[in-house]
Amino acid sequence: MRLRSHLNKLDKTLFAAVAGARLPGLEHVLPRLSRAADNALLWAGVSGVLALSGRRRLRRAATRGMLAVGLASPLVNLVGKQAFNRRRPTPDDLPLARLLKTPLSASFPSGHSASAAAFATAVALEAPARIAIPVGLAAAGVCFSRVYTGVHYPGDVLAGAAVGVVTGLLTRRIWPEPGEPGRARAATTAPAAQHDPAGEGLLVLGSPPPALLAALPAARTHQDVRPSEPIPDGVKVLGVAGDDAAVAEAAGLAIGHGVPLLTVPAPGARFPVELGIEDVEEAVSAYRTGDVVAVDVGEVVSGAGRRAFVNQAAFALHPELARRVEAARPAVGTWPALLWSMAKLLRDGAAPEELVIDGVPYRTWLLVAGNCRHEGGGPVPRHRARLEDGLLDIRLLTAADSLPRVRVLVSLVGARLGLSRHYRRWQADTLHVAGAAVVACDGREWRGEGPLVVGKRARALQVLR
Repeated sequence: MRLRSHLNKLDKTLFAAVAGARLPGLEHVLPRLSRAADNALLWAGVSGVLALSGRRRLRRAATRGMLAVGLASPLVNLVGKQAFNRRRPTPDDLPLARLLKTPLSASFPSGHSASAAAFATAVALEAPARIAIPVGLAAAGVCFSRVYTGVHYPGDVLAGAAVGVVTGLLTRRIWPEPGEPGRARAATTAPAAQHDPAGEGLLVLGSPPPALLAALPAARTHQDVRPSEPIPDGVKVLGVAGDDAAVAEAAGLAIGHGVPLLTVPAPGARFPVELGIEDVEEAVSAYRTGDVVAVDVGEVVSGAGRRAFVNQAAFALHPELARRVEAARPAVGTWPALLWSMAKLLRDGAAPEELVIDGVPYRTWLLVAGNCRHEGGGPVPRHRARLEDGLLDIRLLTAADSLPRVRVLVSLVGARLGLSRHYRRWQADTLHVAGAAVVACDGREWRGEGPLVVGKRARALQVLR
């Protein structure tokens, strides 16, 4: 009680100091800024501007910011204020120009400050500094204005801001950050390569963009990716322009012939971005002067042969779910697309698949084996920090005994937060699966024969980055 009394006295002393301050030029600005933040309208407006920019990072910043506000606001207004019920300060000595109408709600903690700090923290996780800094300054202005206009004690503002920062950071748990281009680590096996500047010795599989062929006119091309075909003599680097399934097939060919692989960005290809290759210019640079690094390749083996994958092998509903998510994701974002696509699959009569996983039978909605350990929770692995750890990242979502269709939607969200008992995640170097009709390796379906063994070829593939 004594500590609380001292803190309360200090709070009132600081409030009096702010009340006695005269800041020329801000007497009218700060009250208007404070009013603009009512009901988070200021942050909704900033979010709209960021979303309309057309840039992916800023769209993510807008979404993450409003998600953070959506978490912070009810936590402060419906829980914090009811629990403490602190009375508002009496701003008798404040100039009329900066006075606001005193809200009827409790004073501690400050809801405006919580929303401001939550939005600024979330935006800082996604946006570049030239955007994050002005948003942070605006948030700081809103926090200070709540004391300067006499509606909150400094302690209210600090507590609200602390809640906001925590909820802003919490959004990373709910919605992980995307993998940064080139961030995934791999083992360097050779110094920077010095290949022919015109592309002599490069064979590109798939449909390379004209800009690549213009920059490397001596390169040869081949439309199809056929792992069983030998590559021509004189090929020193194998290139591939296609989705991740095409990259995986080319990887098997590159491993078999002992040549490095150059990945060219194409629609549906996530793997090149993880190597730091986001456009044709960077692909050309990687070919001419890039590092040769060794990465893992996943592999599914059955009586029908073997199939490589660079990202993931998926079973049960996941292949069809992934197709629907990719179609809806550009319009609504990944998580809304995931929930919407699963709901539509269930409405269309989808049922869990009976699989035997490492000798244990499960009624399975989703089973995914990611190539290397991935970050974040949830049943669908997305981003990884390393490309050569020798592990499979295995995620399993099983069906509940009662109300399985309803509870799978709840489990999708609960798995992200680590709260679903029907979701399991573990790492291993091998996974045995029996009973699967098909397996999708990097989105391309393959029908094996008999039990399937999912394994790793550790550091087997040399790639240019």
